[in-house]
Parts: sequence; structure tokens; C-alpha cells
Amino acid sequence: MVEAHGCDRAALQDPACLRQLFTQIIGDLSLHPVADAQWHKFAGEGGVTGVIMLSESHLTCHTFPEFGSLCLNLFCCRSRSGWDFEDGLRRQFGAEAVSVRRIDRPYHD
Repeated sequence: MVEAHGCDRAALQDPACLRQLFTQIIGDLSLHPVADAQWHKFAGEGGVTGVIMLSESHLTCHTFPEFGSLCLNLFCCRSRSGWDFEDGLRRQFGAEAVSVRRIDRPYHD
């Protein structure tokens, strides 16, 4: 689970920025989408919610432009390398603070 704060408000409202983030994470971690991502842009100045199903499980995001916040959840049922969420979210969204909580689960060999 990843939370980023102090993000650029406009980027948090732009589904294209979030699609780019999903593409980067999925490619870098060699994950396997089983369907296209689904996106919902909330009206007006609202944020974006996105989800993509993976053969490994799922990747989701919720943005809160009014708080400058981006929340991600990547659930994998196989071991995988890490992704530098701190650097990626600082570069792509201008995040000032990033918190990563990793839960290791015994769902792999």
C-alpha cells in the first residue's frame, strides 16, 4: 500500500497521468493484466479511481486532489521485485512525501 502526499493537483485529476503510472509499474515489474484498466473521473475538481486486474491479483489507485493525495494498492500473489514508488511518484506527481507499507504474504513458492 502506498500513499503519496503533496502531489500536483492537476496530475491527480488527469486519468492519462494515472494510466501512464500503471503502465510503468506493470512493465517494470513484469506483471500480467487480464483485462483493460477501468477508470472513473469524478465530476468537477474530483479525483480519479482506477483498477486493473492482474493474473497476480490487482493494482488500484484513488486520488484526492483536494488533499494532494494519491493512494495505490498493488496486491501480488507471487514474489516480485520492488518498485521505487518514492522516486516514481515524486517524478510523475511531484509528491513531497511517500509512505510505502509492504506486507509479505506466503502466497508464493
